[in-house]
Amino acid sequence: MKAELSQFTAVIGIDWADKKHDICVQAIDSDVREFSQISHKVEKIHEWAQSMVERHGGQMAVAVELSKGPIVSALQKYNFFVIYPINPTTLAKYREAFNPSGAKDDPTDAELALDILLNHSNHFTPLNPQSVEMRTLMTLVEQRRRIMNDRIRITNRLRNALKQYYPQVLDWFDHIDTPLFCDFIKQWPTLTQVKRARRTTLEKFFREHNMYRKPLLEQRIEAIKSAQPLTTDDAVITPYRLQTLTLVDQLAVALNSLRLYDREIAVLAPQHADYELFSSLPGAGPLLAPRLLVAFGEQRERFANAAEVQKYSGIAPVTERSGQKSWIHWRWQCPTFLRQTFVEWAAQTINKSYWAGIFYYQQRAKGCTYHAAVRALAFKWIRILYRCWKTNTPYDEATYLKALKTRGSPLLSAKPLD
Repeated sequence: MKAELSQFTAVIGIDWADKKHDICVQAIDSDVREFSQISHKVEKIHEWAQSMVERHGGQMAVAVELSKGPIVSALQKYNFFVIYPINPTTLAKYREAFNPSGAKDDPTDAELALDILLNHSNHFTPLNPQSVEMRTLMTLVEQRRRIMNDRIRITNRLRNALKQYYPQVLDWFDHIDTPLFCDFIKQWPTLTQVKRARRTTLEKFFREHNMYRKPLLEQRIEAIKSAQPLTTDDAVITPYRLQTLTLVDQLAVALNSLRLYDREIAVLAPQHADYELFSSLPGAGPLLAPRLLVAFGEQRERFANAAEVQKYSGIAPVTERSGQKSWIHWRWQCPTFLRQTFVEWAAQTINKSYWAGIFYYQQRAKGCTYHAAVRALAFKWIRILYRCWKTNTPYDEATYLKALKTRGSPLLSAKPLD
């Protein structure tokens, strides 16, 4: 028995599913493994948990194929369960090593989870949840990003639908992901309908939507009145008009949801003691500062050095060697949202931080693509942020530039490219 698990009374492997969970249990002082299955119902999970503590007592190690989700939330209620998340890819490779045929079975996966924890416990870290506030913020910013992705998907489809029968409206508005645009389309979903609208009606509509710039208003109304239809074929107009109205309704819901999330995040994020470390960063703002706060978290012992953050987030590249060959590529297995957070923020710093802008243009001059240059910038930023986070010291551009000058950094002698 591994020393790391000697404090537990039993080791449990769980293969979770939507409606049921397969379980494999082995007592620490026994080689016998017992299999069972429970349905994903609160009362059934509670009954099983109580039976485990009555039978084994003390604390039990639980190997499960995820770090959050319904089953993890359910098990975290019990202080006698210590959860060890196992990466799904790790478990899949472990299964493949002993089943080259690719055969998969839920009870077997539960046993494999138990087996991998028993034999390789030194490679896994027990789940140590952060505070309720931090976990709440983490879920909020992740959910907000998914809604943003929905907004982008909807606007792309909306733009395509309008191009089929009503392309002029795309020229009349700079942005289509706004309440103004949604309301305009709801009121006038076809060119024929908007051309029939009186000038006073159009002026009233735009005034009600806080558009008072007379030159722009005149230009927009003249464009509406002089527009020519792309097609008069009802076989095209009727279905695409319906699709456009459907997509506009979806877009309006997404925009309203984003406002609700922004409001909730704006209230919760500043309550955290570390928020000032990230809100004062160049280019962070009210959207990216909470995401950066979540990226590092509140547990200072979570990362031993900046390199661990760079690797975990997928920003640090991977080097592979085989024989005399060696190649570098980016990390395939990493938290995508976390990587997006660092990359998106680094891009915002290009024109807001003196050294960051110079570094970015240097990378482009070397032949790097935009994305490669921004990832390289994010790599450098993580080292700086880690130091600020670890020492609880806000970032100061002047202080960093002074340090670069002291070290004789080539960044300060270079000039950004035009």
